[in-house]
Amino acid sequence: MLDNPRAARVKTIRKLSQRNERRDTGRFLLEGPQAVREALTYRPELVEQLFATPTALEKHGDIRTLITDAQAQNPDLEWDYADEAVIDAMADTVTPQGFVAVARQNPTALKDIFANEPKLVVVCEEVRDPGNLGTIIRAADAAGADAVVLTGRTVDPFNPKVVRSTTGSLFHVPFAVDADLGDVIGRARGAGVQVLAADVKGDDILAVRDGLAAPTAWVFGNEARGLTDEALGLVDRAVRLPIYGHAESLNLATAASVCLYETAFAQRSA
Repeated sequence: MLDNPRAARVKTIRKLSQRNERRDTGRFLLEGPQAVREALTYRPELVEQLFATPTALEKHGDIRTLITDAQAQNPDLEWDYADEAVIDAMADTVTPQGFVAVARQNPTALKDIFANEPKLVVVCEEVRDPGNLGTIIRAADAAGADAVVLTGRTVDPFNPKVVRSTTGSLFHVPFAVDADLGDVIGRARGAGVQVLAADVKGDDILAVRDGLAAPTAWVFGNEARGLTDEALGLVDRAVRLPIYGHAESLNLATAASVCLYETAFAQRSA
């Protein structure tokens, strides 16, 4: 039982809440039973350390089984019991629910994303809010997207707030990081994928519905500024969601979810 919240091991793990530490180590934090469950189920080879309180492990008995199965695939996976104070000291959130893990970052190369003939790709350009990015990744997963690509100064996908917002989808959808938007669009076109931008100055999505059945990459921009004129000049077409009520606008993640599902519906009914 790890019971000293001031132990060097605990402090080292806590540092993963800092971007510089994540960048230097290539590791990131997982907090809570859902994130741990999804990682052990879908990418057990990435999980290096896991800590759980006895109470949490008793409550989530399926995770104990997943740990055993994961160790069969990944003998280097280490896990220990820890008390609540240690879990709290390791975690970024105030409610880690008895589980903290350390996983290895493993983004996908951009060339591999477009080498696999994708039908639906999400591109996040300068998305800065962790909650928005995490929700967009979750929506991409739900809509059956083939990949997510992060360009420009988009927030670090391994930020603990992003990881929590994805509710495990980070382990389901391939994603590339630190990409250049122009390069992404060039690769998309080379793979026969049309590139659409979500922008308030674009055409009504109802006018382009028939074209959504084609392989599509959606570009979503910054929450406050949207996409630059330069970025809009690179895409094939800008598209907007109409506002039928009196709302000033839609939240970025909400708008992205609608665009992705419209495309998923069109592609599956074609």
